[in-house]
Amino acid sequence: MSMLSTLTAFLAPVLLATSALGAQENWPQWRGPDGNGVSAAEGLPTNWSQTENVVWATALPSWSGGTPVIWGNRIFVTSASETDSVTPTAPAEQPRQSRGGGRDPGGESLLLICFSKSDGRELWRYQLDVGNQLRRKHNDTSPSPVTDGEHVWVATGAGVVTALDMEGKRIWRRELQKEYGPLGMNFGYASSPLLHEGRLILQVLHGQLTDDPSYIVAFDALTGKVVWRQERPTDAVAESPDAYTTPALLEHGGKSQIVISGGDYVTGHDPLSGREVWRAGGLNPERRGNYRVVGSPFVVGDMIYAPTRKRPLLALRAGGTGEVTDSHLVWKWEGAGAPDVPTPVSDGKYFYMVDDKGLVTCLSAPAGTVVWGPERTALGTVSASPILADGKVYFINENAVTTVLAAGPRFEALATNELDGSYTLSSPAVSGSRLFLRTGTHLYCIISE
Repeated sequence: MSMLSTLTAFLAPVLLATSALGAQENWPQWRGPDGNGVSAAEGLPTNWSQTENVVWATALPSWSGGTPVIWGNRIFVTSASETDSVTPTAPAEQPRQSRGGGRDPGGESLLLICFSKSDGRELWRYQLDVGNQLRRKHNDTSPSPVTDGEHVWVATGAGVVTALDMEGKRIWRRELQKEYGPLGMNFGYASSPLLHEGRLILQVLHGQLTDDPSYIVAFDALTGKVVWRQERPTDAVAESPDAYTTPALLEHGGKSQIVISGGDYVTGHDPLSGREVWRAGGLNPERRGNYRVVGSPFVVGDMIYAPTRKRPLLALRAGGTGEVTDSHLVWKWEGAGAPDVPTPVSDGKYFYMVDDKGLVTCLSAPAGTVVWGPERTALGTVSASPILADGKVYFINENAVTTVLAAGPRFEALATNELDGSYTLSSPAVSGSRLFLRTGTHLYCIISE
C-alpha cells in the first residue's frame, strides 16, 4: 500500500467521526438535523433546575412557539418584541385578535434574535415585520428558522419570508399574502420552512377562511426567486383543509421527496418541480369538518409517520406512486394516547408519543403495537414536541416542566425538572452535550453534572 493510500485509510474514519460530531453540534431547523426530533449527541443532562446545571439563562422579549435553531456558536430565536415596546399598529387587513383566553401576545414587532451559544449574549436582532396577533395558543412568531451556517431563513405568521446572513443583514424578503392572496387558516400561519438543495420550501394549507387553493412554493434560497409553485388540491371541508404542519424530507431509492400532511391527505412531492408523486388518504376517514392538523409528518428510514387530530395516526411505507392509501399503509393507531398538537418521535425501533394531557405511550415503530403506556408525565398541558437523544426522551409541558424518560422497552421516569413556570410551547434543541430550552421568558443552556 502506498503512503498516500495508507494516509487516506487512516484519515477516513477520523474525517467521518469529525463530520458526525459536527452534525451533532448543529440543530439547524425545527426538530433537528434530520427533522425528526432525534439527535446522536451524548452526555446530555438528566437533572436540572433554575439553580442547578444551568450554564446561562438569557431573558427573552416575549413568548413564542418557535424552536431555537443552532449553528456553531450562534442560536437563532424568533420572538415578538416586549409588550408595547413599539407603537405601530397591525396592518388594516390583519386586526389584532383576542383568541387565547386574553393572553398577552407580546409586542407589535416580530423579531429574529441571534445569541451566542457560549454565554447567551445577544449578538443582534432584526425586525422581520410589524403586526403581531394572538392566534389562540400562539402568536405570529411560531415558525422556527432554518440555517445552513452561512444564512438563516425565517417566516412569520403573516407569511413574510426573510433571508439574512449570519450577521443579520437582509438578503431578500417575500410576502406570501401579497403575492398569492390572504392566508386562510383559522388560527394563523405556523409552518416552518424546509431547506433542501438550495431551495426554501414552504407550504400553505388552508381553506377555513378562504376559497383560494392550498399550495407549496419553493424559492431559490440565495436570491428569493420563485423556482416553482404548485397547488395542492383537497376535498376536505370546513376547517379540515387547514394545517399547521411543517414539511418533511424523505430520502428513498436515491431520490428526495417533500412530504406534506394536512387537508385530509399525506402527499409526496418532487423537490425539483413540486409535482405530486403520491397521495395517501385516511387522516380523516369520517370526513369531519374539524380535522385541522397540527402534528407534523416525519420520516425515519423508509417509514413516514403522519399524525392527525388525535386519531388515526398513520404509518406509511415509502416508495409509492399515485394513490397509496391502502397499498402503503403499514399500520394506523386509533387507540388512546394519540397526540393532537405534539409531533411524536421515533428511532425506528420505538415510537414515542405524548398526548396534550401529558400521557406518554410507546409503540413498536415497525408494527404499531403497544410496548408500554399510556403513562403520566408531569401534570400540565403539552404542546411542544418531544426529542430523543442520548438514550433519553425529553417532554416539556406548557409550565416549563420537563419529564425525562429512559428510551426503550420499559417505562422508566428518570427526572422531572422545573424551571420558571412560564408559558412554554417550544420544543427542546440539542448542541453537543448541551440542552437548550426556550420557555415563555428565557432561553436556557443546560449541561450535565
